Amino acid sequence: MFTSVAGLSVLVTGGSKGIGRGIARVFARAGANVTITGRDASSLERAAGELGAAFVAADVARPEDCARAARAAIDRFGGIDVLCANAGIFPGAKLSELTEADVDDVFGTNVKGTIFSVQACVPALAASGRGRVILTSSITGPITGFPGWTHYGASKAAQLGFLRTAAIELSGQGITVNAVLPGNIATEGIDELGPGYRASMEASIPLGRLGDVEDIGNACLFLATKEAGYITGQTLVVDGGQVLPESPAALAG
Repeated sequence: MFTSVAGLSVLVTGGSKGIGRGIARVFARAGANVTITGRDASSLERAAGELGAAFVAADVARPEDCARAARAAIDRFGGIDVLCANAGIFPGAKLSELTEADVDDVFGTNVKGTIFSVQACVPALAASGRGRVILTSSITGPITGFPGWTHYGASKAAQLGFLRTAAIELSGQGITVNAVLPGNIATEGIDELGPGYRASMEASIPLGRLGDVEDIGNACLFLATKEAGYITGQTLVVDGGQVLPESPAALAG
């Protein structure tokens, strides 16, 4: 039995939908005091109402918004014990079509947003005495590739470069830094890619299904427990075995 996270203060960026909402739901159900952030105020307020969470509208690409989100969690719940730096975007564009704005948008949210969120929360995480940082990266970029996501994949690989040095720098303050690498997870974003995409992805996964957002939330919950306190600078792939087959023939029987 793992030590309860009940009463801990957990900040989840990008918590109004998709994987972030799933992460927030898992922590809220476990009794944590959850604060979520997002850019869309209406969806953020709806999600917070459903989860029983506090919320603050924030764009993680802006350092001042990250600082404001951290202050909101501290003011509401007395500190921050866990930061789930989850906010991310994944617009598709082929390499030949990418614009500077496309790259800046993805790196602004996915990379700068990760760095600024962690930076803003470090004092509170250190004061916690058991601070946890959990990044949402992806198998796309660090392990696999997919056409149309060169900028996204690069941003997700960059998060892991940040993670390793941040884990060293923050270790002296008792803060661990780890990442969860989701495979294909059933979210609103997946639905927008159409049924053909979903069917092809399911066919490539040994477990035969897309993951649920709470599969990612449960992985984050484990990394936030007392029992995971000696794990830092590591990545946990949660993908139903998607990265295992060397070719489709491996799944043919």
